[in-house]
Amino acid sequence: MPPRRIHVSAAVITDADGRLLVVRKAGTTAFMQPGGKPEPGESPAETLARELAEEVGLRVRADELEPLGSFTASAANEPGFEVVAEVFRVDIGDQRPIPDAEIAELRWVTAATASGLDIAPLAREYFLPA
Repeated sequence: MPPRRIHVSAAVITDADGRLLVVRKAGTTAFMQPGGKPEPGESPAETLARELAEEVGLRVRADELEPLGSFTASAANEPGFEVVAEVFRVDIGDQRPIPDAEIAELRWVTAATASGLDIAPLAREYFLPA
């Protein structure tokens, strides 16, 4: 039986030191890229702009996001599901992300500093900087 799929938009946000922003939702252990599921009628970029505002208080415009493509990985918090993510590089300028909505924690990580953390497969397999 093919895996069930969850469609999301996800952000690649890096800081001046090249670290990747990851977030952990309340009640979960995995850190993942900020983003989320679309609402009816939203484009992937619109979804991401809305989710970034809701989850981490970042204000970005959908037309300023740089599409990196579609990536598939095992879903971190939903066994038996695959996540299909439309991923965008996001320049947040001097904005500072702050956990909001369902986000319990955020961290800036590299492959080295994330070694002891539960990192979602999408981030770990494709976007965690060396």
